[in-house]
Amino acid sequence: MRAGDMGDYALLIHPSSNRVYADASVALTRAELAVFNRAVLDGRLTRLSETTIGGVRYVTFSADRLTDRDTAFLANLSAMYALFEVVDGLLRPVELRRLDRFDDDLLTIPKYPGKTNEQFTKLLLNVTLLSSDFAAEMPVRRFRVIDPLCGRGTTLNQALMYGFHAAGVDHDQKDFEAYSAYIQTWLKRKRIKHHAETGPVRRDRRLVGRRLRVELAADREAYRAGDVQRLDVVNADTTRSLEFFRAGSQDLVVADAPYGVQHGSRSAGGGLSRSPLRLLAEAAPVWAGLLRRGGALGLAWNTYVAHRDDAAQILADAGLEVQTDEPYQGFVHRVDQAIVRDVVVARKP
Repeated sequence: MRAGDMGDYALLIHPSSNRVYADASVALTRAELAVFNRAVLDGRLTRLSETTIGGVRYVTFSADRLTDRDTAFLANLSAMYALFEVVDGLLRPVELRRLDRFDDDLLTIPKYPGKTNEQFTKLLLNVTLLSSDFAAEMPVRRFRVIDPLCGRGTTLNQALMYGFHAAGVDHDQKDFEAYSAYIQTWLKRKRIKHHAETGPVRRDRRLVGRRLRVELAADREAYRAGDVQRLDVVNADTTRSLEFFRAGSQDLVVADAPYGVQHGSRSAGGGLSRSPLRLLAEAAPVWAGLLRRGGALGLAWNTYVAHRDDAAQILADAGLEVQTDEPYQGFVHRVDQAIVRDVVVARKP
């Protein structure tokens, strides 16, 4: 399908259940679209702006041509609800085929204090992937994604939704147990073919963590053929991630750092700390070690408790190339009175 050889387009933002995030979604979508444009669309989108049409806000842009390949990428924009070509003042729908493998209740059912907005989680995963050397393979590659601060699994579920392999590490036993129970219940309720194992992990006869491993497939034929996704979640300190996952085994590291408001961050030797910088300094070399060359790390955090330059320097000291150009400066937004969230992305050379 070709949407047009030259034309103007209007992107309708998905209505968000979170009012504050909805207020920021237009600016965030423009920034995310700019990253898509640079990474996989050859810079062919121009005049990115906000336009009100019929009393509704749209993100609008012009393009010389949208191909099937282009729309295969654009369909996965985190806030994409619908895309239209503007023809003589009228909106003509553009057909979109998303990567989504499963029903969206995989992401929307879990409700708990401190849960990251699902749209933002998708944005963070997208921007990280697009910053890797493998961005052009987004529609066809089964990426390996690890969230080393996975909590109750929003990032893991988004990775599964895309058809990727997902791995996670978190020190909180309650979060591990809650996610383990949720995902297994969801898979059974949806009658999705899978095999799950949960058990202790021991080193030298010592208990060092607990682990959930799941193999699953979107349909029975794929499962029988061995075309499966893998979910692997460990209840352990994030600084020990390389004890459970091979060095250089992950395409993407994606993490939403503790905000230091409802809960703090834990470092290996320092207990509970308001600032995540101490945790980041200890964990960044480990996370960089998990990445293969050309892979990327995306981190979200509360700027009130850690300055952007400090977080970026820690990632650089871990041997990563921090992305600093204009598209990456547009993700800062308010979550509530105590949290202003930003995103930093770095690539492993």
